[in-house]
Amino acid sequence: MASLKDKLITPITQPSTQPNNKITVVGVGQVGMACAVSVLERGLCDELALVDVLEDKLKGEMLDLQHGSLFLKTPKIVADKDYSVTANSKVVVVTAGVRQQEGESRLDLVQRNVNVFKFIIPQVVKYSPNCIILVVSNPVDILTYVTWKLSGLPKHRVIGSGCNLDSARFRFLMAEKLGIHPSSCHGWVLGEHGDSSVPIWSGVNVAGVSLQDLNPQMGTDQDPEEWKKVHKQVVESAYEVIKLKGYTNWAIGFSVADLLETILKNLSRVHPVSTMVKGMYGIENEVFLSLPCVLGSVGLTSVINQKLKDNEVAQLQNSASTLWNVQKDLKDL
Repeated sequence: MASLKDKLITPITQPSTQPNNKITVVGVGQVGMACAVSVLERGLCDELALVDVLEDKLKGEMLDLQHGSLFLKTPKIVADKDYSVTANSKVVVVTAGVRQQEGESRLDLVQRNVNVFKFIIPQVVKYSPNCIILVVSNPVDILTYVTWKLSGLPKHRVIGSGCNLDSARFRFLMAEKLGIHPSSCHGWVLGEHGDSSVPIWSGVNVAGVSLQDLNPQMGTDQDPEEWKKVHKQVVESAYEVIKLKGYTNWAIGFSVADLLETILKNLSRVHPVSTMVKGMYGIENEVFLSLPCVLGSVGLTSVINQKLKDNEVAQLQNSASTLWNVQKDLKDL
């Protein structure tokens, strides 16, 4: 006897079951879900996969998102703790990892995350050998290096979210002082995503007007307007948000979705993201740091050679040394 569906629909051919633009998010904590929601709101993929070890939370998040399908343009949302659910992903966003415990050294934290990544990364590559991996977990620069080592993927397909958010915070804070929109303030924070990040004061401009030309002391201790405080706020902003609400998630979600849009739509936009910098700016070790990078559908295609001042180059080199001092003692890579 014919079912209601059989009576309603006359099939002509089999629909495709292969995704064209599949995104996987590994980790359904606050950051992972902010990334997932930002991706869905922008309609960037035709399939979203979520993976985590916490099965109940994972299923709950999947159902919650699926129930909003009427308002979305993503036809398939799936989740499982088994990585086969991630198969054929274009981009895999890694947000999983362990949090720093009170009194724990940075190296101990990194080493514990290395052990987590040793499970995650081979599974990701097994099911999506042609994917691009976008690392968001902290400390992001070192874990991007770890991912590159564990994955065996070429360096252009392993990208850290790096200073994309630091630069966004920088532009927002500058815009606040100037009374204009952040998209009209141009400025870069490079190097480590963290305390040793480098504000490129020599490149800050609005409508092509160099702000350092107007205020030659900008960013220095001698600056009467104390613009240096803007970068200090950038460095401290995550700590402040964590102190106030326990974690940061929305801004990083928006930031990641912006990177994914550039990659999936092959836009060739320039973003300050973490990449292998050995051989650049006098850096000799295999470290990942943020530089202005061109992103597209094959990953990170090129790096913009900014004309940095000597003190900015020195700060970048210091950033690289800071990371190398932690990285060189990592085991089991």
